[in-house]
Amino acid sequence: MLSPTALRRWSWTHKWSSLVCTVFMLLLCITGLPLIFHHEIGHLLGTEVEAPHMPADTPRASLDKVLAAAQALHPERVVQFASQPEDDDKLWFVTLTPTPAPTEDFKSVAVDARTALVLGQPRFDEGFMYVMFKLHVDLFAGLPGKLFLGFMGLLLLVAIVTGMVLYAPFMRKLAFGEVRRDRSTRVKWLDLHNLLGIVTLVWAFVVGGTGMINTWADLLIKYWQYDQLSALLKPYEGQPTVPTAERGPLQQALEVAQAQAPGTKLSFIAFPGTAFSSPHHNTFFLRGNEPLTSRLLKPVLVDARTAEVTATPQLPWYLTALLVSQPLHFGDYGGMPMKILWALLDIATIVVLGSGLYLWLRKGVQANSASNNTIATPTATVQGPSLPTTAAARTSGPLPRTEGRA
Repeated sequence: MLSPTALRRWSWTHKWSSLVCTVFMLLLCITGLPLIFHHEIGHLLGTEVEAPHMPADTPRASLDKVLAAAQALHPERVVQFASQPEDDDKLWFVTLTPTPAPTEDFKSVAVDARTALVLGQPRFDEGFMYVMFKLHVDLFAGLPGKLFLGFMGLLLLVAIVTGMVLYAPFMRKLAFGEVRRDRSTRVKWLDLHNLLGIVTLVWAFVVGGTGMINTWADLLIKYWQYDQLSALLKPYEGQPTVPTAERGPLQQALEVAQAQAPGTKLSFIAFPGTAFSSPHHNTFFLRGNEPLTSRLLKPVLVDARTAEVTATPQLPWYLTALLVSQPLHFGDYGGMPMKILWALLDIATIVVLGSGLYLWLRKGVQANSASNNTIATPTATVQGPSLPTTAAARTSGPLPRTEGRA
């Protein structure tokens, strides 16, 4: 049983951690809702590129031809990445940028993997889904925005833990899940807030935790380059990025990389000088075939000149945690049933956050009203100074200040 002093401290921590992050968590829940169904919305809006139907045994084009077709549209740019959708190996998405360095200035070209014909140039930097994505990821503020949202995610975790500690003492005189419909609107919202809060607790903790990890992605990748990749590239130290004209056949490099990990599929290729590779390698990231292993990537570094494998390092635990947390954050592990469950829990969390904000604002209005009444009729405080406190306790539940829970 918490002492009165401990109860006040837990309540104060819960109240302010909730209030500080509530508006931003509301924004993240609202923008995250359409992102759960981003593939389905893309198909509905016609912004998704789809490969035409062909017989299953149609031979595949060489990867070199695929890249040549994409670069022909933007000869002044360099190929930064090439990837295939997880659920459709009939497509290649080729990303072209002014330089290999990370940038927001990119062109994406969709190429048929069987005919090497360009199918379209999808724009991922405009439209409704782009706005939702940027607001959800970094508030259009880049790395500072990501780190700020990560701190808001940390406050959410604090609010969840403190709310869990406070739930039992605050609700000890009520049955679990009870909503007192015969009481005032504020009391009904308070009970609903507490009920939905405890029901969505685990989900909110998982999504908040994985979201916080995702905001560290840029820093984790830079640390991996400094900590492990630099040691592997020691023999190449001081050498410039391998020019495009001096690189060996990419199809051969792909086959050599896949031979290192039988039973895997290609996720994406990072070309020399890019954030996920080195100035001297084509780095192939391979994934497993099972629902879980499909999110775990195995890098294979292939010399860009000789097409020989030079290293197959294991990703460190922190990048593995990042890769696992990204799809879990949006419910991408279990297909449409899990997406629907994620959406319902997201909506419930919006209600929790909105009701917590409403209860706090309502409490402020009532406090101001009580203060004004006391000033207008000072005799009321003489006749019964403890009456307002007793009445508030009967209205709000067995203990005060549950309104701050979010």
